[in-house]
Amino acid sequence: MAAAAAAAEALSRVADVEIDGGGVFKYVLVRVRAAGGPGKDVVRGHGWAEYHADIYEQTARELAQQGLGCECLGGGRLSHRPEERKIHVYGYSVGFGRADHSVTTEKLKTKYPDYEITWADEGY
Repeated sequence: MAAAAAAAEALSRVADVEIDGGGVFKYVLVRVRAAGGPGKDVVRGHGWAEYHADIYEQTARELAQQGLGCECLGGGRLSHRPEERKIHVYGYSVGFGRADHSVTTEKLKTKYPDYEITWADEGY
């Protein structure tokens, strides 16, 4: 039971959303799991990444240090316009496929409740 509690605690410390403060950039939707325990989906998006895999690999390394595993559910792009309080979710990852943008949008709405957040399956 102690291991399960520790796993749940580690999972609770993982931020649901970590994205750049503005710009257009790639993102991945990642399912994080504690060993043998529950999981949750998180959004990671950064402008420094040339490929979606760059973001996923860094995320996987950070999670492994906390004893957590993960899998990439897909990717896309984010257009984050903080001056307009808008985020648009679209596109796909060639390597990982299209993330479920509706899931990503809900995660973003929780983190940015005063934003207008939209999504579309079109575009790359």
